[in-house]
Amino acid sequence: MSSQSDIIEDLKHAVVNLDVDKVRATAKEAVRLGVNPVEAIENGLSRGIREIGVRFEAGEAFVMELVLAAEAMKAGIEIFRPLLAAQRLERKTTGIVVIGTVRGDIHDMGKNLVIVMLQAAGFDVKDLGVDVPPEKFLEKVKTEKPHIIAMSSLLTTSAPEQRIVVDALDKNGIRRAVKVAVGGAAVTPKLAKEMGADGYSDNAVDSVAVFKQLMSS
Repeated sequence: MSSQSDIIEDLKHAVVNLDVDKVRATAKEAVRLGVNPVEAIENGLSRGIREIGVRFEAGEAFVMELVLAAEAMKAGIEIFRPLLAAQRLERKTTGIVVIGTVRGDIHDMGKNLVIVMLQAAGFDVKDLGVDVPPEKFLEKVKTEKPHIIAMSSLLTTSAPEQRIVVDALDKNGIRRAVKVAVGGAAVTPKLAKEMGADGYSDNAVDSVAVFKQLMSS
């Protein structure tokens, strides 16, 4: 019979092996055995996605592997979600992030990878989806009180939308209440600086370090 520590280790390996079905089956077994769902996520699923992230950063894994690992992690979290709610358990939050792809852009793969990496690092992420107008970002800053607002833009035609959001935050007197992080293929470090962003990252793995730095600044 597998111990709880074995189950947690199996979760990690299932994510590393990109095996969604194995993650689901192992997560269900963890629930049956009464494994703490927070520990299962933190020490199992999250460790797995972080390992893939390290491999990706080192050039030892491809984007598709990161995508599949992210899907595996999400599948496991869905199994644990009802238990978390029933037991009123919460993971320790590194910080609250509101994220979305800006108006005029419907690309979300990069954004979704950032979300998974941030969640693995303990961030509470509020995903606004794609084609998000400035007003929606403003509304969520006011209602969710996030530490960081993150915007993604793949198209050069939509990149100016990020600046519009930053300007809107300033005009509404809430710019100092939140850090702004930007990214996506259409954004460069120079552009990020010109628009007044606090942080910039060009990939999902590095974004975790950027967001943690913003939390400590």
